[in-house]
Amino acid sequence: MKSLMLIGALSGSLIGIVFSMAREDSWPTTLWHACAAAYVGSLLMRWWGHAWRKSLAQSIEERKNAPAPSLNPLNAIPKTAKP
Repeated sequence: MKSLMLIGALSGSLIGIVFSMAREDSWPTTLWHACAAAYVGSLLMRWWGHAWRKSLAQSIEERKNAPAPSLNPLNAIPKTAKP
């Protein structure tokens, strides 16, 4: 989780710097934008990481509760209704 937050912070600060440089802002404004973007990026990556873990845990739980596949080849053939 911490690594995702670090990735979000680094990418957010890079985005903040790039957009501030594109607007030709002063260095203090650029630093402020980079810090704000780093904070927002880390929060978004934290949320995404939590959602991803929850989905992964749910998938593992579904696989545990799924019925075992049948080894009998006759059970794999769908039964059709006879007219």
